[in-house]
Amino acid sequence: MTPHSTPAAAVVDALGTDTVRGLAAGEAAARLARHGPNRWVTPRRVTFGRVLADEVTEPMMLLLAAIAVLYGVWGRIDDTVAVVVIIAAVVAVEVFAEFRAKAVIASLGELTAPTTPVVRDGRTVSVPVADVVPGDLVPLSAGARVPADLRLVETWGLRVDESALTGESAAAAKDAARVVDDGAALGERATLAFAGTTVAAGRARGVVVATGTATELGTLTGLVVAAKPPRTALQQAMRDLAGSLATLAIAFSVLVPLIGVLAGRPWREMVLTGLTLAFATVPEELPIIVSLVLGLGAHRLSRRRGLVRRLRAAEALGTVTVLATDKTGTLTCNRMAVVVAEPAPGTGEDTLLALGAACTEAVPEPDGGWSGDPTDVAFLLAARERGLPAPPAPLARFPFDPSRETMTVVLPGGRVVTTGSPESVLQRCPGAGPATAARAAELAGRGLRVIAVATRTAAAVPGTAEEAERDLVAAGLVGLSDPPRPGAADAVAAARTAGVRVLMVTGDHPAYARAVAAEVGIVDGTGADAVLTGRDLDALDDAGLADAVVRRPVVARATPAHKLRLVEALQARGEVVAVTGDGVNDAPALARADVGVAMGSSGTDVARDAAGLVLADDDVSTLTRALREGRTLHGNLRKGVAYYLACKAGLVATVAAGVLAGMAVPFAPIQIVVLEMFMDVAGSATFAAEPAERDAMTRPPRDAGARFLDRALLTDLAAGAVALFVAVGGLYLVTASQTVAFVGWLSGYLALAWVMRTERTPLLRAGLLANRFLPAWTVLSCAAVVVIMTVPVLRDTLRLTPLSGPQWAAAVLVPVAAVAVLEVRKVVRRRRAGGPAVLDNRA
Repeated sequence: MTPHSTPAAAVVDALGTDTVRGLAAGEAAARLARHGPNRWVTPRRVTFGRVLADEVTEPMMLLLAAIAVLYGVWGRIDDTVAVVVIIAAVVAVEVFAEFRAKAVIASLGELTAPTTPVVRDGRTVSVPVADVVPGDLVPLSAGARVPADLRLVETWGLRVDESALTGESAAAAKDAARVVDDGAALGERATLAFAGTTVAAGRARGVVVATGTATELGTLTGLVVAAKPPRTALQQAMRDLAGSLATLAIAFSVLVPLIGVLAGRPWREMVLTGLTLAFATVPEELPIIVSLVLGLGAHRLSRRRGLVRRLRAAEALGTVTVLATDKTGTLTCNRMAVVVAEPAPGTGEDTLLALGAACTEAVPEPDGGWSGDPTDVAFLLAARERGLPAPPAPLARFPFDPSRETMTVVLPGGRVVTTGSPESVLQRCPGAGPATAARAAELAGRGLRVIAVATRTAAAVPGTAEEAERDLVAAGLVGLSDPPRPGAADAVAAARTAGVRVLMVTGDHPAYARAVAAEVGIVDGTGADAVLTGRDLDALDDAGLADAVVRRPVVARATPAHKLRLVEALQARGEVVAVTGDGVNDAPALARADVGVAMGSSGTDVARDAAGLVLADDDVSTLTRALREGRTLHGNLRKGVAYYLACKAGLVATVAAGVLAGMAVPFAPIQIVVLEMFMDVAGSATFAAEPAERDAMTRPPRDAGARFLDRALLTDLAAGAVALFVAVGGLYLVTASQTVAFVGWLSGYLALAWVMRTERTPLLRAGLLANRFLPAWTVLSCAAVVVIMTVPVLRDTLRLTPLSGPQWAAAVLVPVAAVAVLEVRKVVRRRRAGGPAVLDNRA
């Protein structure tokens, strides 16, 4: 007998589990060791050895090998050893930086790894999907991804989308008690729920009968390695830029030696100089810088409860212009409590609350509580507080549907109970007058979420929701309170100050939506004419809709389809949209948004899969912190690239100036290799660790369509390169000393890193110790220079000579002074930028 044709009780007994308490934790651990992880996809692992292998096969490594060989042929043996050691150090630095970047990015997948609820030791706990074992008791609800093959033991209106497995577009109805033939086809096994499928409606409990490659999905796919994540737009842009600049760098590396040879310099020396210059100036680290900045930025955000699932979302955060947020659980606490119960004539309060408590999908917990929708739990708690008996199990259940805005159950004796929005429920009650609707609006205007309850008696169990919800009789109205989160108003104000328009999109009553929006600062105190409804949206074209939400930033009685249309209309207008969602029906809008944001604690698996960012705490304050981090991330990337390319350009200009002046090359090849090692470490790590600038959230969002190498970045790049060239090139032309040029370059590059770590904030205001890496790297670099210059064997190996006191002073102070002039540009730029850009989107 197969699980789908075997009675549920027999399957439970065979698996040695329990339909109430599930497995014991110790038994689950033993089964995990015996059966292995529940995986049909093996995560991509990042290892140092693999990154090293990738690095040594790069064309740049062939160039380094050529340099080492030529040093061995044309130079002294100690030169060869020194170059090999230094090159090995440079390679190790680059490999470590790339390994760190890739490892951080890979760890994001672990942070957002899927979890699932299971019942163990009588309690519902959340465990990684990989830890699910045969015999686990798994509760299912709408929007959940089925973690393994389950034999259903209880079902309540369960329908499962099995299209990924069977190709059937219509959701399959499931029934734990149905009798299924042993030879039934996959799509006809109504007693099973398969791994990888999605719950479209209803709820259920099932025991795991197969995991990993033993599941139907695992049988089809086998154990596969997760695909390598695609490059983001910025990563690809930096790779393309590196390729273009490499051509330019190689051209200079050929031209400079050629000029030197024509000027009478030894051709062997100039060939070595050209090869070394190519190694030092080809910007092969640009993609590494992007990965490191993106990865560490996303990792910083994860420590603030914002989990990045896709790096493209982290990139887009800095460009968001509109934030369309849910109300319940995002702006509010998601802790519903019944505060008003107004029964219809002839119905008592106890009866009203008992009816509301019977029409829920909440699941009882072993500790006596419930898990499920907060509104359902609020009804059950209110009924318990009044000492009312537990509601009976329904004969039929028609789950909540956003398009109907109602939910219905059929109780023993044919009692039909419907709950939902007052508009939807009351229109199904022929005898309901306008006074009830007016009272619902009045309660909603007081900041209460209003639920209407209606009932009737049916002669037979209805077969459809439409049949069940006709000819109802209103039983009353219930008002529930869900207070705004303590930090919601501050978060909305912070977003508006940053130039981000905040919209509230909710399925609640317009008056209730207006009241909450006023409390959190989305609209003014009265909120007059600030609310659109779903029906208003239906009457507008896309252009009119996008214009309307500028003046009316609250959308009430909105369906998931309205949310998707709103996102598309705003994007068509050129807005960059972040949208929050938690339900299975929110997935299209989350996927379509520039930044889809799913709720981590209340959101469904489908919503999290569609989103690029997950809020672990469902708090809008976390989202505004994410916006700040997105701006910081892009700003750090700009500064890092500008600094990195400025150093490259300054080095080429300095070497070219010396050659054109008919002098010896300012740096010996071995010195260039050492300078490259210092520059690469600073370029790849300093700016990834830079905190946000003070005005990060008082400036308007950056233009998503603007070029990365825009005029401002090119200006910064050129200014930094000119400062280095003037200082170091000038020192060399005056002193004709390679040692002065070498020490001067190290001083200048360190000073430039300090100056370029901010774009608009003066260095002293930014905080000298705000970037923890840069002070440490500065001390380490200075110590390295002192050691090199005082240890004779190192000094001789690098072709350096002792410096006098005045030479030391010039080599340190002149570059620092030249670079410090760039601080003046920040003051000018700050004054031109003016004050903060505050966007008032209140009606």
